[in-house]
Amino acid sequence: MTASTLEGSTPPPARGPRPERARDRSVSVYAELSQQVKDAGLLNRRRPYYVVSIALTVAAFAGVWAAVVAVGDSWWQLALAVLLSLVCTQFGFLGHDTAHRQAFGSHRVNEWSARVLSCGFAGIGYGWWMQKHNRHHNAPNQMGKDPDIVSEVLAFTPDDAAERTTGLRGWFTRRQGWAFFPLLCFEGAALHANSLATLIKDRSMPHRRLEVAIIALRLGLFVAAVFLIMPPLLAVGFILVQQAVFGLLLGGSFAPNHKGMPVVPKNAKVDFLRRQVLMSRNIRGGLLTDFMMGGLNYQIEHHLFPSMPRPNLRKVQPMVRAHCEKHGISYTETSLVGSYRMVVRYLNRVGLGERDPFVCPLVQSARN
Repeated sequence: MTASTLEGSTPPPARGPRPERARDRSVSVYAELSQQVKDAGLLNRRRPYYVVSIALTVAAFAGVWAAVVAVGDSWWQLALAVLLSLVCTQFGFLGHDTAHRQAFGSHRVNEWSARVLSCGFAGIGYGWWMQKHNRHHNAPNQMGKDPDIVSEVLAFTPDDAAERTTGLRGWFTRRQGWAFFPLLCFEGAALHANSLATLIKDRSMPHRRLEVAIIALRLGLFVAAVFLIMPPLLAVGFILVQQAVFGLLLGGSFAPNHKGMPVVPKNAKVDFLRRQVLMSRNIRGGLLTDFMMGGLNYQIEHHLFPSMPRPNLRKVQPMVRAHCEKHGISYTETSLVGSYRMVVRYLNRVGLGERDPFVCPLVQSARN
């Protein structure tokens, strides 16, 4: 986002300088931070980092499958299913990064790298994901705009919960927070299914046939290879474990970042800096957390600078935190366990019918 301070003509001296409008101030506040980040070189692409990361992940993928072949008919295959899930999750993160143009200078190279990594290795549609994810970045946690707070299973807003008050659905909604983690185990399968369904239906999506073919080939080869290497019962167990852990790892990396943070009314007007900071949550941790969450634990920094390479997010965090403190903007960071606790509490409070479980601070200030 390019931001600049808007200036008007100089008024007559007798009337004094024209007051800076609120929009001008908010734009200049982000522009100040953006310039600091650019001057520090933190938006520069990190091609060597991503080339090495992609090569190592592909090697790990090949190594896991070599181990699967070597182990054969043994229940140790379930441990390899967990390792395969971990590797596929990393492909999801790398697809996310290249889709955001973090790796290479060429948009085309980033796009096709993301398509290969997402469709060919993770089994997730690039075109479908880009449409959905861009809408999320434009309006995180905003009702009617953010697709990540829309679900047929869970109620993420009080309005959704109000439509699910009777029968079995109402019973489930009132207890939905406790079902959140078991449901994450289905997230991987849901990503595969939604990718294919959207690509098949949406004829306007570029390269849709190619993506459908790649995903179908990837999933088909996966199932065929497992049943060729293992007896049927073990093969089924391998697939179930791989899909469940894949969904848990990937969904568990996305969920702590926004769920349980303020929900913005559909027509609310919020400036870019506050929209991204107030509706996002960072997760504390070290290098292991960075690896397991694919850098998404720096969610505030990622939303402010989506094209910033993942290894630079840790470096920019002190600058963003200091900038928010300077301008009185709440900066949220917690532990992984603490974030999950917030998610469960939020979902249960929504399910029980509380109208404003976590209201937007800007909306609350307007009410007072």
